Amino acid sequence: MFVEEVMELVELNPLRDSIVGLPGVNGLSTEQRKRLTIAVELVANPSIIFMDEPTSGLDARAAAIVMRTVRNTVNTGRTVVCTIHQPSIDIFEAFDELFLLKRGGEEIYAGPLGHNSSELIEYFEAVPGVPKIKDGYNPATWMLEVTTGAQEEALGVDFSQLYKNSDLYKRNKTLIRDLSVPPPESSDLYFPTQYSQPFFTQCIACLWKQNLSYWRNPSYTAVRFFFTLICGLLLGSIFWQLGRKTKTQVDLLNSMGSMYIATLFLGIQNTTTVMPVVSVERTVFYRERAAGMYAALPYAFGQTVIELPYVLAQALAYGVAVYAMIGFEWTVAKFLWCLYFSYLTFLYFTFYGMMCVGVTPNYQVASIISSAFFGLWNLFSGFLIARPQIPGWWIWYYWLSPMAWTLYGLVVSQYGDITSQMDDGVIVKDYVNSYFGFKHDFLPVVAVVTLGFTVLFAFLFGFSIQKLNFQKR
Repeated sequence: MFVEEVMELVELNPLRDSIVGLPGVNGLSTEQRKRLTIAVELVANPSIIFMDEPTSGLDARAAAIVMRTVRNTVNTGRTVVCTIHQPSIDIFEAFDELFLLKRGGEEIYAGPLGHNSSELIEYFEAVPGVPKIKDGYNPATWMLEVTTGAQEEALGVDFSQLYKNSDLYKRNKTLIRDLSVPPPESSDLYFPTQYSQPFFTQCIACLWKQNLSYWRNPSYTAVRFFFTLICGLLLGSIFWQLGRKTKTQVDLLNSMGSMYIATLFLGIQNTTTVMPVVSVERTVFYRERAAGMYAALPYAFGQTVIELPYVLAQALAYGVAVYAMIGFEWTVAKFLWCLYFSYLTFLYFTFYGMMCVGVTPNYQVASIISSAFFGLWNLFSGFLIARPQIPGWWIWYYWLSPMAWTLYGLVVSQYGDITSQMDDGVIVKDYVNSYFGFKHDFLPVVAVVTLGFTVLFAFLFGFSIQKLNFQKR
């Protein structure tokens, strides 16, 4: 009911269920965004609201609409403090009081405007030498013209000193002194917690918000899904029924290569597509956290958990298409292992993109950092250079490469237990062990480590969001 009241107050009902979009790209106009921002703050039911130039960048009509919203807010009993730049007469006279500073931050007027700015005009016209305001002239423009430094020098006055010697200044000081003393038997405001809702409720609210955000962003979610499907069909047609061919080393390497290329290509695609989305969401998060809506961890929870079903759909689309078309052995265990490693690989690449955004100030820097590690992951994945051939002083990075564990799991789950012989008489699983160093008995450990990388990147994203703040203002 309170949200409905706020929407009515700031005239948002015609925009109900609209997409906010990106500034200057799509969605709401600048004026509509300002009204929405005011509404978001009003939902917290504050007693005082500070606005920094709410009419800047707006034409006369849009500025009038925003100021009507501000006036409606004041009429509900709230105090609104605005900085205002070159206001029109209508906008200027919508205010009740004025606090005017000259260059250097010294006060030269603090008091009521009066009807048609009468009290302001009366105050300055009482200063000897100040020209009278012309009929129909903007009081705000006149006020600034008569209080410039050049005008002070011409008149031989100091407006800040005149204000300090005025009765208005004395009344203001008396009012401040009276209001600074709390009423008898009153107590200080006390809030037992920093946020109005418990941690679990914050997590559910953030997840609900991210669910709506993702559902309304088909350019990210739907395009990624269809890209995965097309990529799976393309790779399946290129490596058609190659999974059953294990008679030669070339066939076996080609089959392994198909798994390696698909996961690496789609994984990198996940990283690059999620980064701009998270970068925009983080900007919204900064504002909402500053407003005291929720903490950093609930936001990170919602941002990571919402990816789980979307990546699962992506892994299913890819896994079924590729597994059937390449022709791997149709057993429940092998299919599930393939699906498991594909899902976690797509997931940790997605969380890796989030983490890169979390530890960097913007999307461009995140892209550069993520690309640098892609090259290293690719080089030390164990496919371009098999693990037994990697020099000993570099083997540590092989174990730190997530792609190495993905390739290990995919290859050993499909070929690590095949006992048939190739044309040269070597058993398939022995070749996998001797050439790549992959052992089927190590599969459970590989599964746990791959899951660990997924959790690690998600944790680092949450940690960076909580501890690092790249907000410029």
